[in-house]
Formats: sequence, structure tokens, C-alpha cells
Amino acid sequence: MPRRAANNPRQVPSKTCGCQRCLEKYPAAQHGERRPRRDCIGSWQARFRDPTGKQKAKNYTIEEGGKKAAEAFLDEVRTAVRQRKYRDPERGKITVGQLWESYWEIEQKKGKVKTRNRKQSLYNTHVKPKWSGYRLIDLEYMALQRWLTHEVKGHVTQHKVRQLLIGLLNAAIKDGERISTNPAIHLEVTAPRREKHPDDLKPPTKAQYALIHAALPEYYQRILRDFAYETGMRPGEYAGLRLSCVDEEDMVVHVKEILVLDRGRLCRQEAPKTDAGFRTVPLTPRAMEAIRFMKEKWKPKATRSAVGDGYDLHVEELVFRGPKGGALNMNNLQRPWKKAIVQAGVARKVKNPENGRTEWWPRLYEYRHDVATRLHHRGVAEADTQEFLGQKRGGKVTWIYTHGSEDARERVRAALASEDGGGSGLRAVT
Repeated sequence: MPRRAANNPRQVPSKTCGCQRCLEKYPAAQHGERRPRRDCIGSWQARFRDPTGKQKAKNYTIEEGGKKAAEAFLDEVRTAVRQRKYRDPERGKITVGQLWESYWEIEQKKGKVKTRNRKQSLYNTHVKPKWSGYRLIDLEYMALQRWLTHEVKGHVTQHKVRQLLIGLLNAAIKDGERISTNPAIHLEVTAPRREKHPDDLKPPTKAQYALIHAALPEYYQRILRDFAYETGMRPGEYAGLRLSCVDEEDMVVHVKEILVLDRGRLCRQEAPKTDAGFRTVPLTPRAMEAIRFMKEKWKPKATRSAVGDGYDLHVEELVFRGPKGGALNMNNLQRPWKKAIVQAGVARKVKNPENGRTEWWPRLYEYRHDVATRLHHRGVAEADTQEFLGQKRGGKVTWIYTHGSEDARERVRAALASEDGGGSGLRAVT
């Protein structure tokens, strides 16, 4: 082990000092006259080697403590290097925007398309305008918390932004400890969780669906009335259904992949929304007839191509397509759906309590709610409904996708209004 330098820390000559040593280093003829001094006022320099062996230095002026401050710093930094706790302050001086570029280079290769797009959108919408120019070492908990509380609206959005910041700043800690602690780890979501009213979650009645389906163009009746209404499959699942995944003999389809929108472009995703999405869905005769209609119209190939880059859709294999033969996307479905619910007289605008946006009811997605409700009323076990719909959590099937029967309100009303001996129907108990 090499011997420690005896002159560490050392005093550095100064151009403003008038001691003999400084005058020899910086002559008055070149650097101006200075008042003669006996004691040097130059800074004290502490030199050390970081964990990689690279020599570094830090200067302390007389006002900052001079030699004593430099010696204390050396004791502290040598201990940190020896215990592998040393953090280079210079590494924390990069901006949040610079860190995001490195972070996103890896992160955009992870997860599914919708997850990646959501993270990119959260950063561009919320984090980038406020924090991209800040250095990592300048981030403070209270400033982040005030911003999250006052400038990020909605419980869910605050939660997702918080998770994004935690992941981003954790990456800074892992990357050679650019910062020593994560100021986002203790952020609190302050926006209240606002749930929708049960009536806003309830699917249309059977009579309302009949009006909607009657208002749909005949081609979309095949897709929505005859297939989606019968199976409860997600739009991306039946849009990505390939003939090779249809078993006509057993009257089932195998859900193996979906179509999703990636920043406006339709692409293939080799796995459904969740692991539970991999499933086999039994078909009713009406749903089977919808597939036969599409087979006759488009004559899809029974081959199964590899996903590849995701943007080569291989439309020739798809069962359900747009009316002109292209791949089916949400825009193909939303336009005729919105016209149909308005024409049927069942459409209404509902304000989303979470973000304040106005949404149309009923949504195309209500088919899944309706299927779950029908199965529930017919006594199908919750576990079977969960498997059929491809839901990961059974509780969600019970509390979100199932709703009371249509006559439940009347039964409650009758119970409250019933007369027992001429009374109101209610009796006091002790």
C-alpha cells in the first residue's frame, strides 16, 4: 500500500495573496501588486482517490475552515471509500431530463405497449415541464410534494406519477449513487379517490341493447351484437383473433394475442392484457355464426405468423376486420357505436369524477359488465366467470362487473312501503 502524502491537505498558492510563496508563483509584474503578508491566505486542497482509483480534489478557503475543514473532509471521504459508501457529488449534477434519456433508453424495451406509452405520456405531461431542467441534487421532498398536491390532478394520476418518479430516481441511486436518497419515496397521494356512482357502472338493460343493436349498421351487428355481446371478449382480443385460434368443432376460440394502438399505430401484442387473458372462450351458436359470416366474407388464412416487430399485422389471417377489409381498431368500432347509442336514445354524458372529463355512456366495454352480470344471475360460479372473462382478480368480477337484478330496487321499495297492521312497514325494536 503506497504511503500517504505528507502534504495532504496542502495549501494552494493564490493570485491575491502577498506571501513570499505566492509572489514567487504569481509575480507582481504579471498579476498585480499585493500587500505583503507573512501568512498565506490560499485555499487548502484535500486530495483523495475515488473507488475507481481516479484522483480527485476539493478546496476549502480560509473562510470555509481552511486546513481543519480539509482534514475533516479527508477523514470522512476516506472512510466512505473504504466502506464503499462514497458518492461523487458531481454525478448528481445532471438534470432530470438527462437522466430520463438514459433511463428511457432501457425502460422503453420493458413491459407492454400500453404500459410504456402511459409512462412516456406521464413524463411528457407532468414531470418534464416542471422538473426536466432541475439537477438531481436540487430535488427536495417538500417541493415535489407541493407540486404533486397542487399541480397533478386526480388520485390515480398522482399515484402513477409518484411511481414513475420513484422508479426514475431509484435508477439514479443504482447508477453509481448519483443521489444518496430518493426524495420521491415518501411522497403522498393527496387527491381523494373518487368512485363512480353504481348507476354509471351499470350496463344497459336488455331492451336498451336491443335498441342499440338495431341502430348499428348490419356489418357491425355481426361483430358487436352477435360476437362481443355473446362472449364479453375485449375489443383488442377479438380484433386480433386469427383463424388458427378458432376451433369450430368444439365451438371455442383461444385467446393468445391482441391488437393495441401504439401512439396511433395499430400493432400486435403477443400476450393478452394479463396472464389470465390466455384462455379458451366457449362460443354460443350466434357467436359461432358471426365467425362463419366473417370467414365467408374475408376468407382468412389458417396460418399463424410470428409477431415479429408487431406492426406487420398479417391482416390476411384475421377473422374480424373493418368494413373495407383492414385490421379492426377502436376507431372502427367507436364511431358506429356512438352513432347507434345516440340514435337509440340511450346515450348520456357522464362526468368522470377522477379527471373531470366527460365520457359517453354506455361504453363499448359495457359488454363485459353485461356478460358477467348475466352469468352471475344464472348462478355461474365466480371462479368460472373470472376464467371466462380473463380477469386476474375474482373480487373485481364481483364488485365491478356484476350488478343487482333489475327488480332489486322494486323489492326494496316494496319492503319499505309494505303495511303491517296499518303501519309504515317499519317497526321499532329494542
